[in-house]
This record gives sequence, C-alpha cells and structure tokens, in this order.
Amino acid sequence: MVRKKSSNSLAENRKARHDYFIEETMEAGLALVGTEVKSIRNGRSNLKECYADFRSGELFIVNMHISPYEQGNIFNVEPLRERKLLLHKEQISRLSGLVARDGYTLIPLALYLKNGRVKVAIGICRGKKNYDKRDSMLEKDHNREMQRELKERNKY
Repeated sequence: MVRKKSSNSLAENRKARHDYFIEETMEAGLALVGTEVKSIRNGRSNLKECYADFRSGELFIVNMHISPYEQGNIFNVEPLRERKLLLHKEQISRLSGLVARDGYTLIPLALYLKNGRVKVAIGICRGKKNYDKRDSMLEKDHNREMQRELKERNKY
C-alpha cells in the first residue's frame, strides 16, 4: 500500500503504524488555543508518545507535544497539556465500547487541516507483538523487492 502525504497534513504518527494493528479510524476535532494552532501550522507538534483517554464521559489526548509559539508570549500554554477531542456523544460511547475490549486503545494517527480547522485522525488500535512486527517488516521488504524487480523488467 502506497501512502501519499497529503498537502494539508501537519503531523503524522508513523510509529503507531509500526507498533499497532489499526482496526478503524475516525476523524475528530481538537479544542486548541490560538497560539497552539499557529505552532501546529508551523509544524511544531509531535504525536509520538500520545494516546487518547476517557475522563468523565469526554475524550482527551494525553502527551501530545505542541511547542510554544515564538511570538505567543503570555498567551502560550503548557506544551504537554491534555487537549479535548470534539466528538458527538454517540461517537464517544461507541469508542468507549470498542476500547473496553482487551488490548485495544485509541491512538492519534495524524493532524491535518480541513476547511481551515485542525483535525486529528484517531485509530482504534491493537498492539503488535514482536513477531508481528518482524512479519510486517519482512512483508514490506518483499514488496519493495517485487517493485524493484518490476521496475527493472519494465525498463527494457
């Protein structure tokens, strides 16, 4: 599968695709402060170690790092604060039911712009074991070799 990085993509969590099986994805809004949006647009956000968690019937992203905006002065907020995800109640209850199963978690996969708003793609993920990671790396290498061979054959 070839994934193109879309022009409006602001940050991606590539490690999540390596560490987890992604069962389903969902789009959610993100409650941000103005300086956070400017910092995200400058590409100063990191999704590597973050996850989504339920707190009193709401969904929050934990450990998402957004660097302070240089011109933000007093309006900057803490870089690792919890940020609320904006979803409908039905979506939140459905997600909580899916995550209640053993081994499943919610992982932010990407930040992107949609109609001028920052959105986050959330994946319902199940953790991979070490042998699963090795298998997926071998499969990726085999696909790369096949593509290389096809390219060589088409050359002549």
